[in-house]
Amino acid sequence: MKTIGLFYGSTYGMTEKIAEKIKIAFGKHKVVLYNVKDAPQEALKEYDYLIFGTSAWGIGEMQDDWERWIFELEDIDFSGKKVALFGLGDQKEYPESFVDGLGTLYCRLPDKSVVVGEWPTVGYKYYFSLADKDGKFVGLVLDENNQQEKSDERIRKWVMQLEKEFV
Repeated sequence: MKTIGLFYGSTYGMTEKIAEKIKIAFGKHKVVLYNVKDAPQEALKEYDYLIFGTSAWGIGEMQDDWERWIFELEDIDFSGKKVALFGLGDQKEYPESFVDGLGTLYCRLPDKSVVVGEWPTVGYKYYFSLADKDGKFVGLVLDENNQQEKSDERIRKWVMQLEKEFV
């Protein structure tokens, strides 16, 4: 497998911590981490495999750095690329907008046909999520506030899934 570019937005470090865990879970496969706060747009063009991660802020908004960086994606040619997404949220505090930042990130991608890594909604309790498409999440969903004990196993399973889909 070729090198993976993992781009994340993180204000207090939780999404960065998850990005690092995903990198470790890929083991022998090389993953290069980029905080979108500092990442150059040109870096996206270097990878055939991309992972984008965001937390949700307030009532489901994307992390601030993604809000500023999302427009950069419009200029990227995604043909020949595969993109996986992950998002963090709080299903108890915000069940009506759970991981909406992830859903917004998905909606803003110019080419959704390149997205891989859907994740089941089973095991989560929420009323509504922009990241829920046809009964599955558009990417890995983690709740570090209420289900932190499940995160490592979810990451492991998702990475195994991506190792098959990133070919």
